[in-house]
Amino acid sequence: MRLATLTLAGALAAQLTAFAQWSNYPTPGVPKLPDGKPNLTGAVPKAADGHPDLTGIWEYFRDRPANAPAPARRPPDSSLGLGPAPAGPNASPFFNIGSLTKDGLPLTPWALALRKSRAAENNKDNPDAHCLPIGLMQLHQHPQPRKIIQTPAVTVILYEAQSGVRQIFTDGRKLPTDPQPWWYGYSIGHWDGDTLVVETSGFRDDVWLDVEGSPLTSTGKMTERFTRVDYGHLNIEITIEDPKAYTKPFTVTVKQRILLNSDLIEFICNENEKDASHLTSK
Repeated sequence: MRLATLTLAGALAAQLTAFAQWSNYPTPGVPKLPDGKPNLTGAVPKAADGHPDLTGIWEYFRDRPANAPAPARRPPDSSLGLGPAPAGPNASPFFNIGSLTKDGLPLTPWALALRKSRAAENNKDNPDAHCLPIGLMQLHQHPQPRKIIQTPAVTVILYEAQSGVRQIFTDGRKLPTDPQPWWYGYSIGHWDGDTLVVETSGFRDDVWLDVEGSPLTSTGKMTERFTRVDYGHLNIEITIEDPKAYTKPFTVTVKQRILLNSDLIEFICNENEKDASHLTSK
């Protein structure tokens, strides 16, 4: 039931992205090829302060061979990805972030037991299934788009999924000490050459990194490196540190591409919501 609900949600999200945006309003400033088509490998736009401008509507993108089958909704092995990552294009990192690592997630015994208990209940308590804020790692890979608005003092990311709003402050402030825990934590950023480096801490104790329930706790810290490699492509390298949940830090990379002639739509999960009461364990 849990996975079926998420599968349906993903399918609907893909349809909304394709058909329900502001599809008739052209994106300004798009570089063009000689035939008039968008040149997604064109030059990176620059902000007024000279840094790369990350502003735009972005969608999650996975590199796969043209003839590769669609990614599996669950890892194909019975370990749920707790060991080495499944080979080939069928591993879905949205469901199992461990599929992006060479040797699987370095889970502590506590985190391993928690992840198995969540899987035993069909991951029915995933916040996404209850119209609650989604973990940042899931948002990076969500099929619904996100909008980045960059200014010199703060970069704002608007996530269509669950109508999430995130602020990344680049005005020189430090991360707060002992803050009120938040779903998205507290984020500060600085530029390292052409890469925006973002540090986030102050998470709640019950964040899910993926659908299968890999945890992130209040002892965790996330470091993201946003690099716009050309006009149409954005790479995000993410390092997770959490001594309660992982025996060592681990790093994964996700990719996004520009979504042209489009914009975000409203996402109101709680309106007429009827699914949550039907989510059950095995």
